[in-house]
This record gives sequence, structure tokens and C-alpha cells, in this order.
Amino acid sequence: MNKDKRRIILERLRDNNPHPETELNFSSAFELLVAVTLSAQATDVSVNKATNKLFPVANTPQAIFDLGVEGLKTYIKTIGLYNTKASNVIKACQILLEKHNGIVPEDLDALVELPGVGRKTANVVLNTAFGWPTIAVDTHIFRVSNRTKLAMGKNVDQVEAKLLKVVPAEFKVDVHHWLILLGRYTCIARKPRCGSCLIEDLCEYKDKIYPEE
Repeated sequence: MNKDKRRIILERLRDNNPHPETELNFSSAFELLVAVTLSAQATDVSVNKATNKLFPVANTPQAIFDLGVEGLKTYIKTIGLYNTKASNVIKACQILLEKHNGIVPEDLDALVELPGVGRKTANVVLNTAFGWPTIAVDTHIFRVSNRTKLAMGKNVDQVEAKLLKVVPAEFKVDVHHWLILLGRYTCIARKPRCGSCLIEDLCEYKDKIYPEE
């Protein structure tokens, strides 16, 4: 895909949604960190249902650490992999308290040292909580980037590197949200809704699917 077409795509996505936001509910960097950690292989809706009960009770590293693994499980047991996630969140809280004075570090290397926090989660926190021009690539963004040919790669790291290279600076803070929403609601995995896609005429996917006339 050439840079002119890529720019038109990004401009169109921006015009349609000038101030995109995550669909996860949060009111602090720590709440976001917990929510994104819980969202692995789970829907944002299921995470929000759990955190809507958890955060009014405990929304700081100390408060969640004081719940303990078993206490935390009672709030997140409706989320997939909740046993592992509860353990990781408690361990992450302990590290935040011991090494970072209970504050979420604005640093990629420090974030990925936390249990349950990979590069994608760290990038989401840096982007959404701190406004960094990072691009976290999940399955939706990986699919959309390759399918449209916006930024192709064989794995999420390659797609991230390509997006960081080809997306102009003015779009970098928001492109993660635009692409994830496009992949979640329009450019879905099994049967993309090409007929209702905002960028259908610019997309280079060869097997577009349209509703039957």
C-alpha cells in the first residue's frame, strides 16, 4: 500500500472518530493496568462487569494486594483464566509497592517486568494512560493491518514495527484505537462486513464479502 492511500485511510478513521477511547472502564493508570491484564483472552464487556465491582472496593496496588489471591478471585471468577490472572495481579501489585512506591511506572521495560504484563499490555498502558505514541498490536489489529495491507507482517512484532514506521506522527496516538474498533466491529475474523466498512474502497483485501443483494 502506498503512503498516499495509507494517509487517506488514517484521515478517514480520524474524521469518523476524532477522540477514540478504550472500551475498558478505568479512572487511573493502575486501574487500566489491571483491566488490560484481565482482558487477555477475554472480552472488554466481561472485564468491565468484574472491575465495576472490584474497583469500588479496591483500586490501588495496596488495596488489591490486601485482598490476596483468593479475595481477588471472588471478583474476577467470571473472566477466563482467572486463577492465573489473580496470581499475576497480586504479584504485580507487590512489585509496584516494593519497587515503584505503588505507582505505575511510565516505562516500557519496567512494565513488562510485571507478571502478566507483556509488550502489548505495556504499550496499551503507555498509550492510553500516558499518551505515548505506542501501537499495541493485538489479534484485531494484526488481522486488519494484514488484511487491508496497511502494514503487513508475519507476527505482531513485525506489524507493530511496520505501523510505527509508516504511520505519520499525527496519527500514532490514536491509530491503535481506530484499528482495534475496526477489527472488533467491522473487519471481523470470519466474515468481514465489507459493505459497511468506512475504508472499503481503499482496502486492498482481495476477498471482500458483501451482503447478498
